This record gives sequence, structure tokens and C-alpha cells, in this order.
Amino acid sequence: MKTSWGDRLFGCVVLPGFVALLMPLVLFDMYWGHELWGDFAPAWPGGAYAFAGTVGALVPLVFLAWVAPLFRMNWKKSKPRSLAWAAASLPGLAAGYLVAGVISTTVRPKRRHNWDADCYSQGGPCWVHVHYPWLWVVGLASTLAAAALLITVLVKLSRRAAPTGPSTSEPAAAPTPRSPSGTGGRRPPA
Repeated sequence: MKTSWGDRLFGCVVLPGFVALLMPLVLFDMYWGHELWGDFAPAWPGGAYAFAGTVGALVPLVFLAWVAPLFRMNWKKSKPRSLAWAAASLPGLAAGYLVAGVISTTVRPKRRHNWDADCYSQGGPCWVHVHYPWLWVVGLASTLAAAALLITVLVKLSRRAAPTGPSTSEPAAAPTPRSPSGTGGRRPPA
């Protein structure tokens, strides 16, 4: 059986790349998850619920920081400038990756027999869900509220920046040399 270049590329680049992207999230959970939700989140001003609200509000902000520079890219117009905009989106991508790591540390194992003593120890994912049962609701609500606020601000800014049409209260425009009749839109005299 013959394999194509696409299959080889997928096997040699895409799968290891996917694993390389997921491993830091797993390591983040293993090494910092307990301290994050067991020590840091309860000490946050307002407690762990306020910390979850802060993390939830960061989700749309880091998404915007990642995506906004990508909309400025125009490969046909300028490739170096497009590459610069792609590079400008990388800090937003890194921040989104960090926020995803913080959120992933609260994931509880699916099967109960995997809930060992470490799961219920101070700061473990099961401990977080026992002591803060509505953590996900606070995070989701703050994400939705921040997204709605961000959309509202962006719509208002786009309306303010949009060019407006000519006012009807002003007098008619003077003739221009480029108008077909040379009258600037007025009727020629009869």
C-alpha cells in the first residue's frame, strides 16, 4: 500500500504538533493546578468565585487580542506587513493558551474511581468543585457578560468611525469639473 506525502506530513508534523500543544496544558494542571485553585484563587480579592469571574472575563479579551491583528492582514497588498500582523497576534494566542490552562485545571476526572486522594486534597480539581460548586456558572456568566460588553463597545466604535453621508440641510454642491454636465448635480438651465 502506497502512502502519499500528505499522510507522511500528517504523521510527522501535525500529530506531534498537536501533542506538543496539549502537553503544556497537562503539565500546567499537574504542577500548578493545585496551587492555583487551592492557594491562589481563595486568596484572590473576593475569593475563588471572583477569580473564576476574572478568568471568565479574560476569555473574550484574549480572543480579541488574538483575532484582531489577523483581520488586518492582506496578503495581496503586502506580504511582510501581513507577516507582521500574524506575529502581532501571537501574544494574544499565548494569553489565550494560558487562560485555557487555568480553566483546564478545574476539570474533574470523569470516572469516580479515578478520584484518588490527590483529587480531593487541598486545591485538587475535586476539592474545587466541592468547595465552590457554582464556579463554572460564575466563569460562564462573566465570559458572556464581557463578550456582550465588548461587542457593544466595538459596535459603538464602528458606528462612530463610519463615514456619514451628506447632510440634507446644507446647500447643494457647487459644480465640479468631473460632473457629466458640469452642474454638480443641479439641472441645467432650460
